[in-house]
Amino acid sequence: MCVCQTMEVGKHGKNATHTGSRGVLLEPFIHQVGGHSSMMRYDDHTVCKPLITREQRFYESLPPEMKEFTPEYKGVVSVCFEGDSDGYINLVAYPYVESEALEQDDIPERDQPRRKHSRRSLNKSGSGSEHKEEKAGLTSETLESIQDPKSVKSFHSDVPFQMLDGNSSFSSEKISFNPWSLRCHKQQLSLMRSESKERKLYKFLLLENVVHHFKFPCVLDLKMGTRQHGDDASEEKAARQMKKCAQSTSSTLGVRVCGMQVYQLNSGHYLCRNKYYGRGLSIEGFRSALCQYLHNGIELRKDLFDPILSKLQSLKAVLERQASYRFYSSSLLIIYDGKDNRCETYLERKAEMRLKQVDLSLAELQDVGSTESVSFQPKVDVRMIDFAHSTFKGFRDDPTVHDGPDMGYVFGLESLINIIGQMRDENQ
Repeated sequence: MCVCQTMEVGKHGKNATHTGSRGVLLEPFIHQVGGHSSMMRYDDHTVCKPLITREQRFYESLPPEMKEFTPEYKGVVSVCFEGDSDGYINLVAYPYVESEALEQDDIPERDQPRRKHSRRSLNKSGSGSEHKEEKAGLTSETLESIQDPKSVKSFHSDVPFQMLDGNSSFSSEKISFNPWSLRCHKQQLSLMRSESKERKLYKFLLLENVVHHFKFPCVLDLKMGTRQHGDDASEEKAARQMKKCAQSTSSTLGVRVCGMQVYQLNSGHYLCRNKYYGRGLSIEGFRSALCQYLHNGIELRKDLFDPILSKLQSLKAVLERQASYRFYSSSLLIIYDGKDNRCETYLERKAEMRLKQVDLSLAELQDVGSTESVSFQPKVDVRMIDFAHSTFKGFRDDPTVHDGPDMGYVFGLESLINIIGQMRDENQ
């Protein structure tokens, strides 16, 4: 049991789940579509992730004009790996105490899940190689392991998820969480359990839950830039990252798909893609992926083009003014609601028209009656995340100083703006 169990809970959200009055029971964040570190739900408005000191300091030193495009930084908590009286394994957050929490300075975020002992723990019941285990994504065997009642309490979404990728065993099965979020959660539990004897406390960042405004969040995770490795990367890691960029749209477009979930109006579930799908896309394939992300199962959401373009153009203008900044390995989230007022009006009107044996498209609804002609403004958000390898002049005495804005990132934004602009023009 954690040594800090008698501590009182500090500031937390009113909807947080508590273990008695001592701490906040963390839950897997079911809408995580990409990344390596497990994102955990702290409360309705807050998530947390394993702390990387560089990322924490970067959030603390963000220029004011960038804060519109990044999650709000809310501080640090200490997290314990605990087993409860029912035999479940829990992650519990407590107020941060500097002298007790495990220091994770200068541990690259992307390296943490790749430790050999963690991989062995993940693969102990399988027969494949380490490479195959990572490539295969979530398997039914992994699912059985993580859903073992002695491993973790169940967590569910009211809306099912369906993984589309051929390298996932869930190509046709619908499940109650994003498969990638569960994969990351299992990795985090395995890592912390393997270190639990000598490492009691971990530092986690508290960040804004950027999808909390959305009832049915459709999320696109894009790895931005033509270069992914940080200035401190080893030659081996730099070579590995450069190869990934060269073999994907990172080199040709400055952006590649790292994950996706999109709500389907016709079936009432999310369709999901993961990073392995994104790595194999051509330029035309990347365009098709954007089309799929903006398609609700009934038609292309043409009403989203202008709001997304406006956000991307504003972000591009902000980043072009950030001299010396580099956002290596950073991602960009594009988020919209898969079931807004316009779509709900469509479903209601569609059912009514079906009774009258009349079939209407979503676009045609705007010409049917006064209610449907109302101009709805869809909610759209664009946020930069993952700053474990970011830098700028004077930041933490980094020896390498870059001149001008991050043109690799800007190039990726320009590619997105061009492709979405072409899609808009072709669908007017």
